[in-house]
Formats: sequence, structure tokens, C-alpha cells
Amino acid sequence: MAQGFDHLLDATITHLEALKAEGARSVSFSNESVQILREMLQERRERAEPAQSNRPFAQKPIARETVSRKESSVVTDAGKAQAADLVGRVADWPVLNAEEKLTAMRDLASRAGACTKCSHLVKSRSQVVFGVGSLDAEIMYVGEAPGLDEDRQGEPFVGKAGQLLTKIIQTMGLSREKVYIANVLKCRPDTPGQTYGNRKPTPLEMQTCWPYLLEQIKCIRPKVIVALGTTAVEGLLGKKTLGITRLRGKFDDFRGIPLMPTYHPSYVLRNPANRIKRQIWEDMLPVMRLLNHPVTSQQENYFTS
Repeated sequence: MAQGFDHLLDATITHLEALKAEGARSVSFSNESVQILREMLQERRERAEPAQSNRPFAQKPIARETVSRKESSVVTDAGKAQAADLVGRVADWPVLNAEEKLTAMRDLASRAGACTKCSHLVKSRSQVVFGVGSLDAEIMYVGEAPGLDEDRQGEPFVGKAGQLLTKIIQTMGLSREKVYIANVLKCRPDTPGQTYGNRKPTPLEMQTCWPYLLEQIKCIRPKVIVALGTTAVEGLLGKKTLGITRLRGKFDDFRGIPLMPTYHPSYVLRNPANRIKRQIWEDMLPVMRLLNHPVTSQQENYFTS
């Protein structure tokens, strides 16, 4: 029980730190939750005291400030909703000029690059993969996590999936330099015991890294976000989804910013049929129209035969 309690406590503290980074100043919780946590803490103390008395060395006592902080670290769904409201929607975010954006993004990149919250990812990563593109981008593409190529080069979407994403962007009449590309997770997920391949980020990993992505979005203030794959959608919206095949092609909402879910480019690489290519292209056409970008008849009919 003690080990499970510690994991739960660490996860709760991580979540509270993420809420604080998003701008939250308070959370709501019930008296019943506090009482349950106090009882669990008391049980841990009672179990620990006999064991400590039998040890041949002195153990550093837990500071009262630490216990106090952890005792109050209980967040309910209502508290999470309240914190989200404090973060606000895009209309509430400050509008930064070019110099302020550059300064803010450099500071954010520096903090992300020094982040050690996920110790297992710190051990396995080559570097943090922050983001790339224009700070004035109208479109922001968000994937799930870096792969091996991205981990080596320090830039998101540079492998085969990234090359396909670049082609999609170019087919829309844009370039990588005109959009912004990032991932929910800034470190490549570790793959213990494997010499190749990738894995899906865990909810806790995405939650821990979430403040960095949110600050990127707040700094850039894109007019549209394109979420590449189910994991990216879940990371952005903070909830389980129905799966990308049901979500794709229909705009969702991210704090007042239209969000278009679509397939991850790697899915298209695994399923290269024109039908799949057409589907991802059909997801991009509404994005272009929303931004009043011209759509030629040739673009309209890509991958129809």
C-alpha cells in the first residue's frame, strides 16, 4: 500500500505543479478527501515507526513542511475544472509583440531543455526536442512525441513521417518555416529492452510536459491547431477520445482555437493507399478554407483517383 500511495502522491504533486504552471492559483477539494489522506498518512507513520526503531542507523526525519504540502495535494475533478477556467481561453491571453514572443520562447525552450521531471526520459534522451517554425504561424501542428531521428537532430518531425508532413504542408501552399511544429511530449519515450521502435507516451508523461506545450500555444496564438493522431488529440484536450477515425475531419475546440484532428503521418506511411491519403487531405482542406487560403481545383481533387 505504501508504494502505491507514494506513486499516487507523486502523480498528484506533478499534476498540481502543472496546474500552477498553467496559471492556476487554487483548487477545490472536499473535507472527506482531506480526512482520507490524513488517515492514510497516519497509517504510514504507525507502520514506519517500529521499522525505524530497529534500524542500526538514524534516518533523516521528514520535514513537516513536506508532509503539510503533500497532505493538501488532493485534487478533484471540480478542482481541475476550476483550474482550467483560471487558465482561460485564447481571448484572455496576452498578445505579445515579435520581441516579446522571441524572448518568451527562448526562455521556455531553456526551461524545457533543463527539465528533469521525468527521470527515466532524462536518462534515455539525447536532447529535448522543443519545436520549430514561425512564432507568427497561423497553423500549429502537434504530434505526440519525438522519435529516434528527432531525438538525434533536436527537431520535431524530421524522420520519414516528418518528410511526409512537410509534403502535406507544401501541398497546402505553405512551408515548414511558415507554420509551427511541436509535440505534446518533448523527450523521446524510452524503450527499455528495445534497440529500435517507439512507444506511446503515458498520460502522466504528457501531463508532466503539458505546461511547455501550453506556453508554446499561448505565445504563438495560432488560428488553427492540427492534432496529428489520437495521442496528440488526447494530450491537447486532456481526455480519452473515441479514436482518430471517428474524430478526424471535424473541428473541435481548444480554448477558443479551432482544432482539426487527423491521422499521424506515420499511419499514412503504414497505409499508403490513396484512400487514406485522400482522407488526410480532406482534413486539410477545411483548415485552408478557414484561413481563407485559396484552394485550386487541382488541390481540391488530389488523391481522388
